[in-house]
Order: sequence, then C-alpha cells, then structure tokens
Amino acid sequence: MSEGNKQAWLVLSHAFNMDGRAASQTITDKIPHLINLGIEPIVISGLLGQKDKVVEHHQVLPAFPVALRFDLRHYLKQRIANPYLYRIAMTIVSILLLPFYLVEMLFIRLEAQWSWAITAYFAGARIIQARRPALIYSTGGAYSAHLAGYWLARRFELPWIAEIHDPMVPGSQPPRNMRERFALWLEEKICTHADIVWWFTKTALERAKARHPQLAERGHYVIPGADEPDFIRTPYRHQTHLVIAHFGSLSETRNLDVFLKALRKVIVHDPLRASLIQLHIYGSEIDVISARAIEEFPYPETIKHCGRLEADPNTGESGHTRVLKKMNSADCLLLLHGTEPFCEEYIPSKMYEYFWAQRPILAMVWHNPQMSSMLSELGHWAVAADNTDEVVLALEDIYARWAQDNLPDSNRPSPYTTYQAVQKIHTWTTRLLNTDTSHD
Repeated sequence: MSEGNKQAWLVLSHAFNMDGRAASQTITDKIPHLINLGIEPIVISGLLGQKDKVVEHHQVLPAFPVALRFDLRHYLKQRIANPYLYRIAMTIVSILLLPFYLVEMLFIRLEAQWSWAITAYFAGARIIQARRPALIYSTGGAYSAHLAGYWLARRFELPWIAEIHDPMVPGSQPPRNMRERFALWLEEKICTHADIVWWFTKTALERAKARHPQLAERGHYVIPGADEPDFIRTPYRHQTHLVIAHFGSLSETRNLDVFLKALRKVIVHDPLRASLIQLHIYGSEIDVISARAIEEFPYPETIKHCGRLEADPNTGESGHTRVLKKMNSADCLLLLHGTEPFCEEYIPSKMYEYFWAQRPILAMVWHNPQMSSMLSELGHWAVAADNTDEVVLALEDIYARWAQDNLPDSNRPSPYTTYQAVQKIHTWTTRLLNTDTSHD
C-alpha cells in the first residue's frame, strides 16, 4: 500500500518498546502487523521504553509526582551507568518532589500511573488537531491509557477502540476503596463509549458484559498470543540435572510456596533427587512468601536465583532474546498463575512465549478452565495452583520422563500468534470505519 493511502491510528500505551515487559510486548509486537496492513501507528507512551526508530513515537512524562518519580527512576537508571551518580540524581529528584508526592499519596489513592493520562491527553490533542487519525487505540497495562482515550474520543468525536490486558474489576465484590471505585467507573466509561473493546479471556468478557449490559456486541475477546521469536532455537539435549526454570515476576499471590512444598515431597521420596533436580529462577526480586519458602527449603543446593537478564552489550542480544534462549534450554518450564480472584479472568502472557520455546510446561493454574484446556491440548501439565498433591504427581511424572530421556521438544509451532490477533482486530476496525464512512 502506498504511503498516501496509509490509515493513521493514534496508539496510547504507557508501556511501549520496553524490553521484556509483558504490557509492552502486547502492543509493540502488533505494530509490524499493523504497518503491513497499511496502518500508520502514531504512538504516545511513557519514557520507560526505547524511542522507536520506525513509527512516529512521542514519549511524555506523567503529570503528578508519584508516577513522575517512578518513571524518572527507571529513565535515569537506563542512562546513568555510574551507581553513585544515579543515587545522587534520584536523591535530588526525590527531595524536589517530596511535598507534592506526600499530598498525592494522601489524597489521590489511584493506580500509580493515573496522571500519565493528563499529559497523554494533551499530546494526543495536538496530534489529532494536526493529523486527524482514523481512530484512537488505547491499550493497557496502565489504566491511564484508557482514561486518555476516553477524554480524546469524547472531545474530538473519533472512533475509539480499547484493549484491556488485566481485569479492571476482578470478582463480584463491591469496590472497597478509591482505586477500585475509579477502576469500576472507568470500565463503565469504556463499555459505554468505546466502539470496540476486547479482553484476553472469555471469562473476562462475560463478566464485563454482566456488569455493563450496554456493551452488547461491541465487546470481544482476543487471545493475544506471541509470534515466533527471532532467535536460533537449539535442539533439546538431556542434561545432568533436571532443570525446571521459572521466568517472570513473583508476588505474594504468585509465589513459589506450594511448588517448593511439592518439590520437597518429591525429594524426600528419593533423597538422591536433591543432587539431580534444580530450580532456576529468572526475573526480578523474590517476594516475601517465596523468600520464606526458599529459606525453609531443606535443599538449598537445588535452587538457583539467576536474576533478571538484561541486554548484553558485548553480543548485542536483547534481554528478551537471552530469556528466550534460556527457556529453550530448560528441561521444564514452570508457569505460576497466581491465587487471587482476577486469575479466573487472566492468562499470563508468559504462557505464549513458553509455547514457542517448545519445552514441557508445568503450569499451576487458579480456577481458569480456558487456560488449563489450552495447556492440556498441547500436551503440557496443568494442575491446581493450591493443590500440593497435584503438583507432586506432575513432578513425579516429569522426573520419570527426564530420567528416561523422554522430555523431547514438541517441535510444534504455537497456534496462538500476534498475527492472528491483529487480523481479528483489523477485521472489526475495518467494519467500524466503513460504517462510520457510510454514515457521513
């Protein structure tokens, strides 16, 4: 499609071009497909990711101190290699922001990044007045993208499409605080005013429709998937240890406690296994519950905390590529879903990367039949997240197969791709824009 026929979309995403960040990958990986469909994305994001060299990309800071301090902390860390200079810079920033930071923390108890919506709105307004894009596409991640999308769509009367990553209003309980009341209010605005809205699971869509019947046929669900990664996959080789690798964040509701209790039972059954099984943990900080479980685990030699893999300046490999290579080389991949109500409506994006690694997956799933079914259909283990005995049985099976050198690569491409997701979205938006044109 020629340059003159390209259709501009204004994309609002606080997290964009952030290496290894799930909220970023969900939108960043769509961009090449959108371009191939003749769409010209104009992106407004925060400062945490890299400035894009292909699409028009505007990076703006949030308006209020809580988010501003968060963004500046990461922004300066990326650009100041000397740790002492970085600490000095952050001390100055913190002192300057402190009075305003305390006021916001006391009186505005919302999602940390809420105020990015203000600066994104003004940046978006300038772009709309100059370029008049065909539609506004808010994606999050941070709810602030949807708040800015709502404001812009209402002011300029442009079509608005919204992509909801995580459930905004989990469970059926009434909101308990300002943050939850705001999330429910914003979800109502999205379901009432957005022209197309989609969630990432069937259950999330069904519950949103139950809360907001006015959504009707404008609501959808899309499996976001992941495209085949661009790295050289190496065939699986049986190792001297059964390496079970976990990638991603840990928290008090997504922790290693149940897994380590199960692993302890597996080793007690045959103490020789303590020298043959290893758990490798990749990612950021260990949460409190996982830390306690690790401290109480009687076989410390079994656990290896590998930390977060960043870009390698020597090879030029991104942190994401290094992670994918480690996934590809593990004997088994551990996927922790979590144990809180919103997990019933949520599938970790890490699962789609795991599928492309083509290695066996042990997934600890919380009340999510769709996720369990997707895993089981591809030959992986899906067990209840809170059931130690189920995890023990799965580990015994995995260990027996490993001992017999029977944990081969699946050699099966993932059926869930970003390309497929973009094709669905493009079909809906084409119908929307054609309808709008016919009404003019």
